[in-house]
Amino acid sequence: MSVRLADVIEVLDQAYPPRLAESWDSVGLVCGDPADVVDSVTVAVDATAAVVDEVPEGGLLLAHHPLLLRGVDTVAASTPKGALVHRLIRSGRSLFTAHTNADSASPGSPTRWRRRWV
Repeated sequence: MSVRLADVIEVLDQAYPPRLAESWDSVGLVCGDPADVVDSVTVAVDATAAVVDEVPEGGLLLAHHPLLLRGVDTVAASTPKGALVHRLIRSGRSLFTAHTNADSASPGSPTRWRRRWV
């Protein structure tokens, strides 16, 4: 079953309210079009190249640790993080992070949720 990314974001924001994030943290949608359809959700601790390769085209990567935090002022494809963002966008994949907001929420971080239910 496919759902809009906006609907998935709504559920994630209810489970992991952005208001619970520390002031220094970066949470929420990193890349992706909320109007797009999402066919799958892949949960990971970090958004790495190897993890992105595992996300099906048109899928959402729910990462615990933010890809873009402090000190990032470009997503040029010539930088490691920029290259990853470009790969995600070109392949129709989306990235959403839930970090300190997930740590503070119940049922906790997506990685703990995954360990408990998978």
